[in-house]
Amino acid sequence: MAKKKDQNALKDQFSALRNLPRFFQLIWETSKWMTLGNILLRLIKSALPLAILYVGKEIIDEVLLLINEGVGDNSYLWLMVGIELGLAVFSDILNRGITLLDSLLGDLFSNATSVKIIRHAAKLDLYQFEDPVFYDKLERARRQTTGRSVLMSQVLSQFQDFITILFLAGGLIAFNPWLILILILAVIPSFLGETHFNHHSYSLTRSWTPQRRELDYLRYIGASDETAKEVKIFNLADFLANRFRDVSDRYYRANRNLAVKRAAWGSFLSSLGTFSYYGAYVFIIIQTVSGIITVGTLTFLAGSFNRMQGMLQGMMNRFSRIAEGALYLQDLFDFFELKPQILSKDLKSFPIPVQKGFTFENVSFKYLNSDHYAIRNLSFHLNAGEKLALVGENGAGKTTLVKLLARLYEPTEGRILLDGIDLREYSLKELRDNIGIIFQSFYLIPNY
Repeated sequence: MAKKKDQNALKDQFSALRNLPRFFQLIWETSKWMTLGNILLRLIKSALPLAILYVGKEIIDEVLLLINEGVGDNSYLWLMVGIELGLAVFSDILNRGITLLDSLLGDLFSNATSVKIIRHAAKLDLYQFEDPVFYDKLERARRQTTGRSVLMSQVLSQFQDFITILFLAGGLIAFNPWLILILILAVIPSFLGETHFNHHSYSLTRSWTPQRRELDYLRYIGASDETAKEVKIFNLADFLANRFRDVSDRYYRANRNLAVKRAAWGSFLSSLGTFSYYGAYVFIIIQTVSGIITVGTLTFLAGSFNRMQGMLQGMMNRFSRIAEGALYLQDLFDFFELKPQILSKDLKSFPIPVQKGFTFENVSFKYLNSDHYAIRNLSFHLNAGEKLALVGENGAGKTTLVKLLARLYEPTEGRILLDGIDLREYSLKELRDNIGIIFQSFYLIPNY
């Protein structure tokens, strides 16, 4: 059973990578020039490790040659030292440029995605916001606007390290192809471990979305100027604090158990990679002592192997994080796939001024997943210019009636007419532009 779960986890993570092209399409739309600049800088940076290692090899061999000969022309030595200095400075400049572009592009992407979420949410129907399943999707989508810039950097770093590994692999293959095989076999266990635990981490975070939303709600109402009077007058502080502590402690324990297992297995599996590196290192040392390769070549091969081992380990671990991030991307794209059910036919423009008024014809309405009608067989006519007061108990349907009037809801049965024409025939935007509503529970949006 555990093996099947791990296979499904790996399959899910590979499947989630299909979200990356759409993700980078959004990044490309955010800023084409920054995206191109970032890729170009990373391509240049990927070739530097091999160049630095090779120059270091030449320096060591030249130093040993001068020591053995006792005297000689050291111009080549200082040339190599100057080149290594230039490469080190150039590498630092590239790193700073990449970090700058990552930061700026990440901020732009976060802002652009937030704007898309705001605009898309405004298109959706009111009843969707009252559905807990939808609200969980919205909450997960909102969380993707801030963390996905990290995913962008991870994917680009993966691409950069892959190019660097190709360069370094050339040097190792020329010496002994078996070193590459040892390297790959050493990092596979760690990769599988990271994949396993990343999948469980994603499952835990996703399954706890309602509870995390509850924690945010409790944190807000427990310390807010809008709720302070109710908290004080009804002595709710202990209730809210205890409820928050109960939910947060359960989430902490679940997350702690996963984190401890991940740390323990991660330490064991990563140690396998360390042993493999030193096994290859011993082999290279023996070759050097036997006179088969020079000391400079020793440093070059050991450095290349060490770099490749670290990069492959990092790529394997980063792949799991990328796949996990791609799984979260699905939440964002699922939200953008949601469509409103209340659509505008735009067959009629809103009448200015209204001539006859509004007519309700046997209108009935019940909320989603409810068996009871909020309004049942309601018929009346509201003349243009007429004032009408709706009086009734809480839950009698007064607010529902007003929402139906603005097409925030659609009648379950019956129809609503404006100047004798079905409300659904009018432009939805014009209808809401010409209907002003202040709800009993309103929200004052500040004008900054």
